[in-house]
Amino acid sequence: GVDQTMSERGTIPGADGDAFAELVGGHLDDVFRYLAYLTGDRSLAEDLAADTFERAFRERRRFDPRRAGPRGWLLAIARSTALDHLRSERRRRVREQAYAQPASDAADAPGFCDGYSASLEAALRSLSAGDREVVALRVLLDLDAAAAARLLGITPTACSTRLSRALSRLAQELETHELADRT
Repeated sequence: GVDQTMSERGTIPGADGDAFAELVGGHLDDVFRYLAYLTGDRSLAEDLAADTFERAFRERRRFDPRRAGPRGWLLAIARSTALDHLRSERRRRVREQAYAQPASDAADAPGFCDGYSASLEAALRSLSAGDREVVALRVLLDLDAAAAARLLGITPTACSTRLSRALSRLAQELETHELADRT
C-alpha cells in the first residue's frame, strides 16, 4: 500500500504524479489556511502554497516518515517557504525605503479570519507574528504540541507555554477590542 511504500522507500509516493496529486489534494486546505493565517494575505498564501507544493514535489525523495507524517512535512515546507518569502520581502522593503518609496501597511492586508468577528480579527492582528503562528498551528490546524513544536524548532513544553501566553494575550486584546466596539 501507499503507507508501506512511504516507509520502505522514505519518499512521498507518486513519482508519476498521481499519488502526489492525491497527497496535495488531501492537505492543500491545511497548507493554505496555515499560510493565510501566517501572512494575513490570501493572495500571497495562494502563491506560497503553490511554491510549497512545487518544493515538496522536488524534495519528495527526502521525506522521512520517521520524523513526521506527510501533513507535518508539508507544513514544515510551508513554514520555510513563508519565512524565505518574508525575509526576501523585508530586504526588498529596506531597499525601497533607501530610495524613499513607502512600504505597504500590513494592517491593510485582506482578512485572514473569514467568518470570525471583526473584534477577534483585530485582536489576532495585534498579536506578534510568533503568537499568531503558534495559535495557527495549535488551534487553527489542530496540531498536537509535539508536531507544532517540531515545526517551530522548540520543545513541546515551550510550545505549550508559548500557546498559553499567546491565548492569554489574545483574550486581553479581544476584551480591549470588544470594549472599544461598545463605546
